[in-house]
This record gives sequence, structure tokens and C-alpha cells, in this order.
Amino acid sequence: MLRGKQTWWFDKRPVIIGSGAVVGPDEGEGPLAEDFDLIHPELDLQQKSWEKAERLLMEQAADIAVKQSSIEKHDLQFFIGGDLLNQIISNSFTARELGVPYLGVFGACSTSMESLALASMIVNSGGAQYVMAGTCSHNCTAEKQFRYPTEYGSQKPPTAQYTVTGAGAAVLAAEGDGPVVTCATIGKIVDLGIADPFNMGAAMAPAAVDTIQTHFNDTGRVPGDYDLIVTGDLARVGHQIAKDLLERNEVPMDDTVFNDCGLMIYDLEKQGVQAGGSGCGCSAVVTYGHLLKRIKNGELNRVLVVATGALMSPLSFQQKETIPCIAHAVAIEKGG
Repeated sequence: MLRGKQTWWFDKRPVIIGSGAVVGPDEGEGPLAEDFDLIHPELDLQQKSWEKAERLLMEQAADIAVKQSSIEKHDLQFFIGGDLLNQIISNSFTARELGVPYLGVFGACSTSMESLALASMIVNSGGAQYVMAGTCSHNCTAEKQFRYPTEYGSQKPPTAQYTVTGAGAAVLAAEGDGPVVTCATIGKIVDLGIADPFNMGAAMAPAAVDTIQTHFNDTGRVPGDYDLIVTGDLARVGHQIAKDLLERNEVPMDDTVFNDCGLMIYDLEKQGVQAGGSGCGCSAVVTYGHLLKRIKNGELNRVLVVATGALMSPLSFQQKETIPCIAHAVAIEKGG
């Protein structure tokens, strides 16, 4: 099952039998809108707080994923999830509603692929028949916790990113119809000394490059083996840095399509989203909405999703720590 140093190879090819992607109004105005299962017209989702709104996003994505799977909630044997809020409360409260065994994880914005990798490993090893992976974020909860509440109207530099309001969930099964997960490369911490929370793309780019190169070394695959390779949320600044580093390291990324979820989810020319999208929900809704649909309809056969995460906290920033970063890669391809 372990291939190379950091890659799990799933010989039983766990199947994504259902998924759900729920987003807010800004994401609903972006170029991927038709691929989301539910779009909310208002940021508050008619809830009393931003945190309650984020929780509802996660609960709805989980419900949609279960319905698409044609199973019942009680059929789920594990739920693996996490988010950006203190004590990952959005997913913990969602787990309370689901009423199934729960494993809470935190990988910042890399949580989407961290949870998917762990869910795939459990199913592949025979530890369960049905496992859900999920994550979420909300623009206003992230701004309040990590920067300044939206109501302050604080100015941001062009390198800043815009936290996606959205939640994504997927149900993994030992058998069934749907895209399959073939392998996952678990990243390690990379920290090149960047401490600016308004420049997370630059901080995370080296971690993405490290995981991509490790994936190729461990699996023997090359970029051309994939129809598409996407990073999680490096956005405009970080994605260009990643491209430059991979070119410098002679990784032939021109043999594939190389993109970023933070660039795909918004129209950067028309929407006021600074350098592009970020947040746990960014790679989650792009993957579980847009990418899975393209795989199912035959537009894509094999995709590598490399979700990135900046593992800082408000406390570590106040103590003037640099930003440790990580990236986890999961390969998804057409089933059958």
C-alpha cells in the first residue's frame, strides 16, 4: 500500500459514489456556478451568526452527498472532516447531526484532500464500507478569526486572497459507480520563512511543489499521465511561483494542464477577490462539484488535486512565527 516514501496506493480503488458542493453568492456568480449543487443568494444563509451559516453549508453538503450515494445516513460508518474555525466546530457540529463515528482533522485549506485520503485509506483497508469526507469555509468567519471582521472594512493588499464560502463532501465506498481514488501523496511541512498572512499563496507554493515532485518520484508517474493537475488555493501569486519552481526543477508541467482552484472558482477580472480564492471550501467545492462532473461525463480521465494549507493561527501570528505549510495530493480518475 505504501509506495515510495509518502504515497498510499489504493489497489482496491475506493469509489466516490456521491458528493455535494454548496456555495455562497460570490461563488454562484463565478464561472463554475452550474456545477454546484446548491447556491445561496445571501452570505448569512438566514442564520444568526456567520459561524452558524458555515455549519449549515457543511450540513447541506453532507446531506446532498448522502442522497447522491443512494444510502441512508445510518449507513455511514465514519465521517472525516475539518475546517478553519477554532476546534473545527463546523464539522464537529455537523458530525453531531450525522450521528456517526467522527474523526476530526485539521490541515487548513489542505483539509479537503487530507480527509479524502484518509477516507480512501479506511475503505481500501477494509475498515469500513461507507466513509464520508468533508470540509467547509465561510468568508466572514475566516476574516473574523484570522484577519479583521468584514464589518471593519479593512483594506487588503493585492497579494491577499478571498476565502471561499462553500462546503464540499464526498462518500467513499468499497464498490459502486463513480470516479475512483487511486493514490494519495501525504505532504510534509515546508516553511521558507514567510510570515505575512496576506501573502499565503507565496507561503504555500513551495509545499505544493514539494508534494507534486514527491508524487511523481513515488509513483513513477509524470505530468503527462494526468489530464489536469490543480493546486488547492495558491491563487494568482502562489500559482505563478509554483510554476516557476517546477520549471526550475525541470518538471515538465507543459505536458499537462496545470491550474489552481483559487483561480478557477472566480472571474478575477470581474469579481473583487484580490489574488483569487482560498479557504477549506475552495478545493472542496471545485473538486466535488466541477471536477467530479467533468470526470463523470468523460471530459477528464485522470486528475491530480494538490490541496495546500497554511498551518498558522491567530496566536502564532501574534507571536511573530512564520507560516508552516503543507500540501496533500489525491489522484482521482474515471471508474469502470
